[in-house]
Amino acid sequence: MVNTPDRRPPYLVERCPGYFEYQLPISVKLVIDYQGKVPLLKNERDEWELPGGKIEVDESPEECVGREVAEELGLTVSGVRIIDSWVYRITSLRHVFMVNYGTIYEGSEELQYSAEHKELGLFSYSAIAQLKMPKNYRRTISSWKAFLNRFD
Repeated sequence: MVNTPDRRPPYLVERCPGYFEYQLPISVKLVIDYQGKVPLLKNERDEWELPGGKIEVDESPEECVGREVAEELGLTVSGVRIIDSWVYRITSLRHVFMVNYGTIYEGSEELQYSAEHKELGLFSYSAIAQLKMPKNYRRTISSWKAFLNRFD
């Protein structure tokens, strides 16, 4: 693909003549072990996804994931641990840098979901493989489960 201004993908920024840099929004997501299951949200593409969202100005990734989970699931979380990161190619022109965390929920709040999503589901780890979701979300959830299994 020729990187002329009218044909350049929107995620490439020319920093100096001929030097292009990836410029992506950052989204943080959280795998929550909620009583041995994983809460997931159904998005507008009818895919299941982890709760989370975009970082706001002056917000740390950990603050962002806590805020997003409170907004999307009504849960207060702590003790988040980084799992992995990857670039999500939502479409050929829309890419997002994903930073994924994990935690074990130890509170007593009830799960709920906001109007931002179509549905809330609570799934066993073994059911994740059959869900319509990006494969990297499955990998992230599997990595979190493997981390938890080290302590069983």
